[in-house]
Amino acid sequence: MIRPPQIVAMGGGGFSMEPENLLLDRYVLSAAEVSTPKVCFVGTASGDAETYLDKFYAAFRTLESEPTHLSLFKPPTADLQSFVMEQDVIYVGGGNTRNLLVLWREWGLDTILHEAWLSGVVMAGISAGSICWFKQGLSDSVIPGDLAPLNCLGFLPGSNCPHYDGEPGRRPAFHHFIENGELVGGYAVDDGAALHFVGKKLKSVVSSRPGARAYMARLSKGQVRESPVETAWLGAVDLSTISTGMPSTIG
Repeated sequence: MIRPPQIVAMGGGGFSMEPENLLLDRYVLSAAEVSTPKVCFVGTASGDAETYLDKFYAAFRTLESEPTHLSLFKPPTADLQSFVMEQDVIYVGGGNTRNLLVLWREWGLDTILHEAWLSGVVMAGISAGSICWFKQGLSDSVIPGDLAPLNCLGFLPGSNCPHYDGEPGRRPAFHHFIENGELVGGYAVDDGAALHFVGKKLKSVVSSRPGARAYMARLSKGQVRESPVETAWLGAVDLSTISTGMPSTIG
């Protein structure tokens, strides 16, 4: 089966933030469209923290999946490309996005993941594992204790800001950097919400709780115009009924 490139970018939530609510994790697995998807956790951004890895296995062993992980500190094999291409889903954890990007590029994992994405392996992640796929992200890993723009992988155009409702400083900082031209327009995503891209087009926005949603932010006449994007709560919908009539991604 030939699958299109897909990315599920979560603002927050999933097994690490909502261990009793795995709706987003189930959704990520469903994107692979196989009965028992092979899902690989990449915890580079957290320094492959053991507690994070334990939470991943504890959650995904309760789901219809075959969980494994990829560590750059203890690589599973010398042939990372073959290992990645065997997976159905790559699930990237949160942490320090800047460190993640440096290590991925040093190991050539950025190039391997790009090839896997184009080949139909679903890319997904939370926080650092969400913004890494975009052209730019609003990150707390550039300046300790502060938020700043960060150039990322560029699989997707535009910018991304996670934890939009979970951290009070996110919205004003996101608007500020778009207004002064340091960030291009893009998407802001609440904890518990996720953007689902097919190719470079936004297919849908889903959430694990009713109030979580995503927003599109554009610069217009020197001011940021922010508009909510239609969001489907996974607790109340059949996945097959979720609308695909989403606006195009921001270039």
